[in-house]
Amino acid sequence: MNSLTGAYVPGSSPLHRLPAGAKLAGLAVACTVLVLLSSPAALAGAAAVVAGLYAVSRVGPAAAWAQVRPVRYFVVALFGLQWVFVGLEGAAVTTLRVLLAVALAGLVTLTTRTSAMMAALERCLGPARLVGLDPFRLSLLLSLTVRSVPVIAALAGRVREAQRARGVERSLRAFAVPLVVSSLRHADALGEALSARGLDD
Repeated sequence: MNSLTGAYVPGSSPLHRLPAGAKLAGLAVACTVLVLLSSPAALAGAAAVVAGLYAVSRVGPAAAWAQVRPVRYFVVALFGLQWVFVGLEGAAVTTLRVLLAVALAGLVTLTTRTSAMMAALERCLGPARLVGLDPFRLSLLLSLTVRSVPVIAALAGRVREAQRARGVERSLRAFAVPLVVSSLRHADALGEALSARGLDD
C-alpha cells in the first residue's frame, strides 16, 4: 500500500524506529504547541527543533525540501495577506506556523510506512465498530487524505510553473481548470489502484 501515495524514505534512525502511534500523537501535540506560540522568536526556536528532527531522521535535504516546496506559493501569498491585515510580526507568526506544521507532517510521512500508520489509526478508531463503521476503511481514508495534501500541492506547483511558462500566471481559469483535471486524474489512478487491491466498494 505504501507505493500508492507514500513518500516514505527507508532508514534506521530513531524516528524511523519510533512507533507510528507515538509519531502521530507527537504530531498532534506539536501542532497544538505551534498554535500556542505567539512570537517570531519562539517559532524560530521551534524551527530549529524541526530542523534538528530532520537531521536526526537522516532523510536528506532533497526529501526535506520536497515536503515544503509544494506550499511555497501559498506561503508567499499568505504572508502578503497577513502583512496587509495584521502587520509584519503577525504575518511572520502565521506563516511560520503553517510551514512548521507542514514540515512536521512531512517528517511523519517520510519516516512512517503507510501500513504502520494505517495500523495505528485503525487501533485508535476501534470504538467506531460500535456504531457500525469499519475502522480499517476509516484509517485508510484518513491516511490517504493526509498523503493527498502534498500531492495536490505538488500538482498546484506544476500548474503554476506551466502558467508562468505560457505567460498567463494571472489567469484564475488557467490555474483552476488544469489543477482540477490533474486532481481528478490522480483520484482515478488511486481508485484503480485500490480496486486492484480489492477495495473497490
